[in-house]
Amino acid sequence: MKKDLKGLGHERTILLAILLQLFIALFSSFLMVGLTSMYDPSALSKYSTVHYNIAYNGSDSDLRGLLASDSSLRVYDMELAPALQSLKERKLVAVVYVPDTRPDATDPVKITLYTLKNDLQAAVVDVKLKEQFVKYEGELRQVRAERIDEEPIPLDIPKSTGGSDFYEFVYGLLIPLLVIMPAIISSALVIDLITEEYQNNTLETLLSTPIRANEIFWGKVAAALILVPLQAGIWLFLLMLNGITIVNAPQILAYVTIVAMVLILVASITALYYRERTAAQFVYSTAIVVLMLFSLALPENPMNIIAKLATGSAGTEQWLVLGLIIAVGMILSVLTNRYAAKSMRGNQAPR
Repeated sequence: MKKDLKGLGHERTILLAILLQLFIALFSSFLMVGLTSMYDPSALSKYSTVHYNIAYNGSDSDLRGLLASDSSLRVYDMELAPALQSLKERKLVAVVYVPDTRPDATDPVKITLYTLKNDLQAAVVDVKLKEQFVKYEGELRQVRAERIDEEPIPLDIPKSTGGSDFYEFVYGLLIPLLVIMPAIISSALVIDLITEEYQNNTLETLLSTPIRANEIFWGKVAAALILVPLQAGIWLFLLMLNGITIVNAPQILAYVTIVAMVLILVASITALYYRERTAAQFVYSTAIVVLMLFSLALPENPMNIIAKLATGSAGTEQWLVLGLIIAVGMILSVLTNRYAAKSMRGNQAPR
Protein backbone atom coordinates (compact mmCIF):
# COMPACT_ATOMS: atom_id res chain seq x y z
CA MET A 1 0.00 0.00 0.00
CA LYS A 2 2.81 2.41 0.88
CA LYS A 3 4.55 1.63 -2.40
CA ASP A 4 1.42 2.28 -4.44
CA LEU A 5 0.59 5.49 -2.56
CA LYS A 6 4.10 6.80 -3.16
CA GLY A 7 3.80 5.90 -6.83
CA LEU A 8 0.59 7.87 -7.28
CA GLY A 9 2.69 10.92 -8.09
CA HIS A 10 3.68 9.19 -11.33
CA GLU A 11 0.22 7.73 -12.04
CA ARG A 12 -1.32 9.70 -14.89
CA THR A 13 -4.87 8.49 -14.25
CA ILE A 14 -5.14 9.82 -10.71
CA LEU A 15 -3.17 13.00 -11.48
CA LEU A 16 -5.45 13.91 -14.38
CA ALA A 17 -8.50 13.12 -12.25
CA ILE A 18 -7.28 15.35 -9.40
CA LEU A 19 -6.43 18.17 -11.80
CA LEU A 20 -9.89 17.86 -13.34
CA GLN A 21 -11.54 18.05 -9.92
CA LEU A 22 -9.34 21.01 -8.99
CA PHE A 23 -10.33 22.79 -12.19
CA ILE A 24 -14.01 22.21 -11.44
CA ALA A 25 -13.51 23.45 -7.87
CA LEU A 26 -11.80 26.65 -9.04
CA PHE A 27 -14.63 27.39 -11.48
CA SER A 28 -17.47 25.88 -9.46
CA SER A 29 -19.40 29.17 -9.33
CA PHE A 30 -19.43 29.54 -13.12
CA LEU A 31 -20.24 25.85 -13.53
CA MET A 32 -23.09 26.03 -11.03
CA VAL A 33 -24.63 29.10 -12.65
CA GLY A 34 -24.35 27.57 -16.11
CA LEU A 35 -25.79 24.19 -15.15
CA THR A 36 -28.53 25.83 -13.11
CA SER A 37 -29.58 27.86 -16.16
CA MET A 38 -29.79 24.61 -18.17
CA TYR A 39 -31.61 22.81 -15.36
CA ASP A 40 -34.13 25.65 -14.91
CA PRO A 41 -33.81 28.80 -17.05
CA SER A 42 -36.29 30.65 -14.83
CA ALA A 43 -33.78 30.48 -11.95
CA LEU A 44 -31.75 33.24 -13.63
CA SER A 45 -34.60 35.23 -15.12
CA LYS A 46 -35.23 37.12 -11.89
CA TYR A 47 -31.70 38.55 -12.04
CA SER A 48 -31.94 39.62 -15.67
CA THR A 49 -32.25 43.30 -16.59
CA VAL A 50 -32.57 42.60 -20.32
CA HIS A 51 -35.73 43.67 -22.19
CA TYR A 52 -37.06 41.19 -24.73
CA ASN A 53 -38.86 42.38 -27.85
CA ILE A 54 -41.89 40.32 -28.84
CA ALA A 55 -44.56 40.86 -31.50
CA TYR A 56 -48.28 40.45 -30.86
CA ASN A 57 -50.74 39.69 -33.62
CA GLY A 58 -54.41 38.81 -33.38
CA SER A 59 -57.48 39.73 -31.38
CA ASP A 60 -57.40 42.45 -28.75
CA SER A 61 -57.69 40.08 -25.78
CA ASP A 62 -56.59 40.32 -22.16
CA LEU A 63 -53.44 38.39 -23.07
CA ARG A 64 -52.01 41.51 -24.69
CA GLY A 65 -52.33 43.40 -21.43
CA LEU A 66 -50.82 40.54 -19.43
CA LEU A 67 -47.79 40.42 -21.69
CA ALA A 68 -47.35 44.20 -21.48
CA SER A 69 -47.53 44.04 -17.66
CA ASP A 70 -44.21 42.19 -17.57
CA SER A 71 -41.52 44.85 -17.32
CA SER A 72 -38.97 42.63 -19.06
CA LEU A 73 -41.13 42.25 -22.20
CA ARG A 74 -41.61 44.92 -24.86
CA VAL A 75 -44.76 44.14 -26.84
CA TYR A 76 -45.23 45.47 -30.39
CA ASP A 77 -48.40 45.14 -32.46
CA MET A 78 -47.31 43.81 -35.86
CA GLU A 79 -48.69 41.92 -38.80
CA LEU A 80 -47.74 38.25 -38.83
CA ALA A 81 -45.58 38.26 -41.99
CA PRO A 82 -43.26 41.17 -41.06
CA ALA A 83 -43.15 39.91 -37.46
CA LEU A 84 -41.85 36.51 -38.57
CA GLN A 85 -39.31 38.20 -40.83
CA SER A 86 -38.08 40.30 -37.91
CA LEU A 87 -37.85 37.10 -35.84
CA LYS A 88 -35.62 35.50 -38.50
CA GLU A 89 -33.43 38.61 -38.42
CA ARG A 90 -33.28 38.26 -34.60
CA LYS A 91 -34.83 41.70 -34.07
CA LEU A 92 -37.51 39.91 -32.05
CA VAL A 93 -37.24 36.97 -29.69
CA ALA A 94 -40.84 35.74 -30.03
CA VAL A 95 -44.04 36.24 -31.98
CA VAL A 96 -47.45 35.55 -30.39
CA TYR A 97 -50.44 34.95 -32.65
CA VAL A 98 -53.91 34.92 -31.06
CA PRO A 99 -56.91 33.99 -33.24
CA ASP A 100 -60.14 35.97 -33.21
CA THR A 101 -61.91 33.67 -30.73
CA ARG A 102 -64.05 35.22 -28.01
CA PRO A 103 -63.26 34.17 -24.41
CA ASP A 104 -66.80 32.82 -23.94
CA ALA A 105 -66.87 30.94 -27.26
CA THR A 106 -67.30 27.16 -27.40
CA ASP A 107 -64.14 26.64 -29.43
CA PRO A 108 -60.76 26.51 -27.67
CA VAL A 109 -58.43 29.51 -27.93
CA LYS A 110 -55.44 28.24 -29.89
CA ILE A 111 -52.43 30.50 -29.39
CA THR A 112 -49.40 30.06 -31.68
CA LEU A 113 -45.97 30.98 -30.37
CA TYR A 114 -42.94 31.46 -32.65
CA THR A 115 -39.50 31.54 -31.00
CA LEU A 116 -35.86 31.16 -31.95
CA LYS A 117 -34.74 27.55 -32.38
CA ASN A 118 -32.01 26.07 -30.16
CA ASP A 119 -31.38 29.33 -28.33
CA LEU A 120 -30.85 29.77 -24.57
CA GLN A 121 -32.48 33.21 -24.76
CA ALA A 122 -35.59 31.56 -26.21
CA ALA A 123 -35.71 29.22 -23.20
CA VAL A 124 -35.77 32.19 -20.82
CA VAL A 125 -38.44 33.94 -22.89
CA ASP A 126 -40.51 30.75 -22.95
CA VAL A 127 -40.57 30.74 -19.16
CA LYS A 128 -41.62 34.40 -19.01
CA LEU A 129 -44.36 33.92 -21.60
CA LYS A 130 -45.57 30.76 -19.88
CA GLU A 131 -46.36 32.74 -16.72
CA GLN A 132 -48.62 35.09 -18.67
CA PHE A 133 -50.20 32.23 -20.64
CA VAL A 134 -51.10 30.48 -17.39
CA LYS A 135 -52.71 33.66 -16.06
CA TYR A 136 -54.70 34.05 -19.29
CA GLU A 137 -55.75 30.42 -19.09
CA GLY A 138 -57.06 31.07 -15.59
CA GLU A 139 -59.14 33.97 -16.86
CA LEU A 140 -60.59 31.80 -19.64
CA ARG A 141 -61.51 29.12 -17.08
CA GLN A 142 -63.39 31.68 -15.02
CA VAL A 143 -65.31 32.93 -18.07
CA ARG A 144 -66.22 29.37 -19.07
CA ALA A 145 -66.77 28.08 -15.52
CA GLU A 146 -70.52 27.58 -16.06
CA ARG A 147 -69.75 24.73 -18.47
CA ILE A 148 -68.20 22.60 -15.73
CA ASP A 149 -70.65 19.84 -14.81
CA GLU A 150 -68.57 18.36 -11.98
CA GLU A 151 -66.68 20.00 -9.16
CA PRO A 152 -62.93 19.59 -9.77
CA ILE A 153 -60.83 18.12 -6.99
CA PRO A 154 -58.62 20.87 -5.48
CA LEU A 155 -54.89 20.12 -5.28
CA ASP A 156 -53.20 21.75 -2.32
CA ILE A 157 -49.60 21.88 -3.57
CA PRO A 158 -47.37 24.01 -1.32
CA LYS A 159 -45.44 26.70 -3.10
CA SER A 160 -41.69 26.42 -2.92
CA THR A 161 -39.66 29.20 -1.41
CA GLY A 162 -37.50 31.49 -3.48
CA GLY A 163 -34.28 30.01 -4.81
CA SER A 164 -35.47 26.44 -4.29
CA ASP A 165 -34.44 25.41 -7.81
CA PHE A 166 -30.85 26.32 -7.00
CA TYR A 167 -30.81 24.18 -3.87
CA GLU A 168 -32.62 21.32 -5.59
CA PHE A 169 -29.78 21.33 -8.10
CA VAL A 170 -27.09 21.48 -5.40
CA TYR A 171 -28.49 18.78 -3.11
CA GLY A 172 -30.16 16.62 -5.74
CA LEU A 173 -27.39 16.51 -8.33
CA LEU A 174 -24.19 18.36 -7.49
CA ILE A 175 -23.36 16.87 -4.06
CA PRO A 176 -24.13 13.23 -5.03
CA LEU A 177 -22.04 13.55 -8.20
CA LEU A 178 -19.08 15.12 -6.40
CA VAL A 179 -18.87 12.43 -3.70
CA ILE A 180 -19.52 9.49 -6.07
CA MET A 181 -16.88 10.69 -8.53
CA PRO A 182 -13.90 9.74 -6.27
CA ALA A 183 -15.35 6.24 -5.87
CA ILE A 184 -15.45 5.75 -9.64
CA ILE A 185 -11.95 7.20 -10.06
CA SER A 186 -10.46 4.97 -7.35
CA SER A 187 -12.10 1.85 -8.79
CA ALA A 188 -10.52 2.64 -12.16
CA LEU A 189 -7.20 3.32 -10.41
CA VAL A 190 -7.06 -0.11 -8.77
CA ILE A 191 -7.15 -1.69 -12.25
CA ASP A 192 -3.93 0.15 -13.12
CA LEU A 193 -2.31 -0.87 -9.82
CA ILE A 194 -3.04 -4.56 -10.38
CA THR A 195 -2.45 -4.88 -14.12
CA GLU A 196 0.88 -3.06 -13.98
CA GLU A 197 2.29 -5.89 -11.84
CA TYR A 198 1.43 -8.37 -14.57
CA GLN A 199 2.48 -6.20 -17.52
CA ASN A 200 5.79 -5.15 -15.90
CA ASN A 201 6.52 -8.73 -14.73
CA THR A 202 7.07 -7.54 -11.16
CA LEU A 203 4.52 -9.84 -9.51
CA GLU A 204 7.00 -12.74 -9.24
CA THR A 205 9.45 -10.45 -7.44
CA LEU A 206 6.77 -9.42 -4.94
CA LEU A 207 5.75 -13.04 -4.35
CA SER A 208 9.37 -14.00 -3.65
CA THR A 209 9.25 -11.79 -0.55
CA PRO A 210 7.63 -12.86 2.76
CA ILE A 211 4.51 -10.93 1.71
CA ARG A 212 1.61 -13.19 0.76
CA ALA A 213 -0.48 -12.80 -2.40
CA ASN A 214 -3.53 -11.73 -0.40
CA GLU A 215 -1.54 -9.03 1.36
CA ILE A 216 -0.34 -7.67 -1.97
CA PHE A 217 -3.89 -7.59 -3.27
CA TRP A 218 -5.44 -5.93 -0.21
CA GLY A 219 -2.59 -3.41 -0.08
CA LYS A 220 -3.55 -2.21 -3.54
CA VAL A 221 -7.25 -2.15 -2.62
CA ALA A 222 -6.46 -0.12 0.50
CA ALA A 223 -4.32 2.34 -1.50
CA ALA A 224 -7.26 3.02 -3.84
CA LEU A 225 -9.88 3.03 -1.09
CA ILE A 226 -8.13 5.53 1.18
CA LEU A 227 -8.34 8.17 -1.55
CA VAL A 228 -12.16 8.10 -1.60
CA PRO A 229 -12.98 9.69 1.79
CA LEU A 230 -10.02 12.06 1.30
CA GLN A 231 -11.27 13.43 -2.03
CA ALA A 232 -14.96 13.36 -1.06
CA GLY A 233 -14.13 15.10 2.22
CA ILE A 234 -12.34 17.89 0.35
CA TRP A 235 -15.39 18.36 -1.89
CA LEU A 236 -17.75 18.56 1.09
CA PHE A 237 -15.40 20.99 2.85
CA LEU A 238 -15.29 23.26 -0.21
CA LEU A 239 -19.08 23.24 -0.45
CA MET A 240 -19.50 24.07 3.23
CA LEU A 241 -16.86 26.77 2.87
CA ASN A 242 -19.10 28.35 0.22
CA GLY A 243 -22.12 28.41 2.52
CA ILE A 244 -23.78 25.11 1.51
CA THR A 245 -25.08 23.40 4.65
CA ILE A 246 -24.42 19.64 4.70
CA VAL A 247 -26.08 17.96 7.67
CA ASN A 248 -24.55 14.46 7.81
CA ALA A 249 -21.07 14.88 6.32
CA PRO A 250 -19.48 12.00 8.34
CA GLN A 251 -22.31 9.64 7.37
CA ILE A 252 -21.95 10.64 3.72
CA LEU A 253 -18.21 9.89 3.84
CA ALA A 254 -18.84 6.50 5.44
CA TYR A 255 -21.58 5.71 2.95
CA VAL A 256 -19.55 6.64 -0.14
CA THR A 257 -16.55 4.70 1.21
CA ILE A 258 -18.63 1.53 1.46
CA VAL A 259 -19.99 2.08 -2.06
CA ALA A 260 -16.43 2.65 -3.27
CA MET A 261 -15.36 -0.62 -1.65
CA VAL A 262 -17.91 -2.52 -3.73
CA LEU A 263 -16.84 -0.76 -6.94
CA ILE A 264 -13.15 -1.33 -6.21
CA LEU A 265 -13.73 -5.05 -5.62
CA VAL A 266 -15.63 -5.36 -8.90
CA ALA A 267 -12.78 -3.54 -10.66
CA SER A 268 -10.23 -5.80 -8.93
CA ILE A 269 -11.92 -8.97 -10.15
CA THR A 270 -11.91 -7.55 -13.67
CA ALA A 271 -8.21 -6.67 -13.45
CA LEU A 272 -7.26 -10.09 -12.05
CA TYR A 273 -9.12 -11.86 -14.82
CA TYR A 274 -7.84 -9.88 -17.83
CA ARG A 275 -4.41 -8.82 -16.47
CA GLU A 276 -4.17 -6.23 -19.25
CA ARG A 277 -5.02 -2.59 -18.61
CA THR A 278 -6.86 -1.68 -21.82
CA ALA A 279 -9.12 -4.72 -21.86
CA ALA A 280 -9.86 -4.52 -18.13
CA GLN A 281 -10.67 -0.79 -18.25
CA PHE A 282 -12.99 -1.26 -21.23
CA VAL A 283 -14.92 -4.14 -19.66
CA TYR A 284 -15.14 -2.41 -16.30
CA SER A 285 -16.27 0.91 -17.81
CA THR A 286 -19.06 -0.89 -19.67
CA ALA A 287 -20.07 -2.80 -16.54
CA ILE A 288 -20.09 0.31 -14.34
CA VAL A 289 -22.38 2.16 -16.78
CA VAL A 290 -24.86 -0.74 -16.71
CA LEU A 291 -24.59 -0.96 -12.91
CA MET A 292 -25.20 2.78 -12.45
CA LEU A 293 -28.20 2.77 -14.80
CA PHE A 294 -29.69 -0.14 -12.89
CA SER A 295 -29.08 1.47 -9.48
CA LEU A 296 -30.54 4.82 -10.60
CA ALA A 297 -33.73 3.00 -11.62
CA LEU A 298 -34.26 2.04 -7.97
CA PRO A 299 -36.17 4.49 -5.74
CA GLU A 300 -33.60 4.33 -2.93
CA ASN A 301 -30.43 4.46 -5.01
CA PRO A 302 -27.07 5.68 -3.66
CA MET A 303 -27.44 9.13 -5.27
CA ASN A 304 -30.85 9.57 -3.64
CA ILE A 305 -29.59 8.43 -0.24
CA ILE A 306 -26.67 10.87 -0.37
CA ALA A 307 -29.03 13.73 -1.24
CA LYS A 308 -31.27 12.81 1.71
CA LEU A 309 -28.31 12.56 4.06
CA ALA A 310 -27.05 15.99 2.96
CA THR A 311 -30.42 17.58 3.69
CA GLY A 312 -31.03 15.63 6.90
CA SER A 313 -34.20 13.98 5.57
CA ALA A 314 -33.00 10.37 5.39
CA GLY A 315 -35.12 7.87 7.29
CA THR A 316 -34.77 4.23 8.20
CA GLU A 317 -34.47 3.27 4.53
CA GLN A 318 -30.87 4.52 4.52
CA TRP A 319 -29.89 1.82 7.02
CA LEU A 320 -31.59 -0.88 4.96
CA VAL A 321 -29.75 0.20 1.81
CA LEU A 322 -26.50 0.55 3.73
CA GLY A 323 -26.92 -2.94 5.19
CA LEU A 324 -27.54 -4.36 1.72
CA ILE A 325 -24.42 -2.69 0.32
CA ILE A 326 -22.34 -3.96 3.27
CA ALA A 327 -23.63 -7.48 2.68
CA VAL A 328 -22.73 -7.28 -1.00
CA GLY A 329 -19.30 -5.91 -0.07
CA MET A 330 -18.64 -8.74 2.38
CA ILE A 331 -19.61 -11.40 -0.17
CA LEU A 332 -17.42 -9.77 -2.80
CA SER A 333 -14.54 -9.52 -0.29
CA VAL A 334 -14.59 -13.26 0.38
CA LEU A 335 -14.88 -14.17 -3.29
CA THR A 336 -12.25 -11.67 -4.39
CA ASN A 337 -9.84 -12.72 -1.64
CA ARG A 338 -9.96 -16.34 -2.81
CA TYR A 339 -9.72 -15.45 -6.46
CA ALA A 340 -6.81 -13.05 -5.87
CA ALA A 341 -4.79 -15.67 -3.98
CA LYS A 342 -5.40 -18.26 -6.69
CA SER A 343 -4.77 -15.86 -9.58
CA MET A 344 -1.59 -14.30 -8.20
CA ARG A 345 -0.06 -17.58 -7.09
CA GLY A 346 -0.85 -19.16 -10.43
CA ASN A 347 0.61 -16.15 -12.30
CA GLN A 348 -0.64 -17.49 -15.61
CA ALA A 349 0.04 -15.81 -18.92
CA PRO A 350 -2.21 -12.89 -19.75
CA ARG A 351 -5.39 -13.85 -21.53
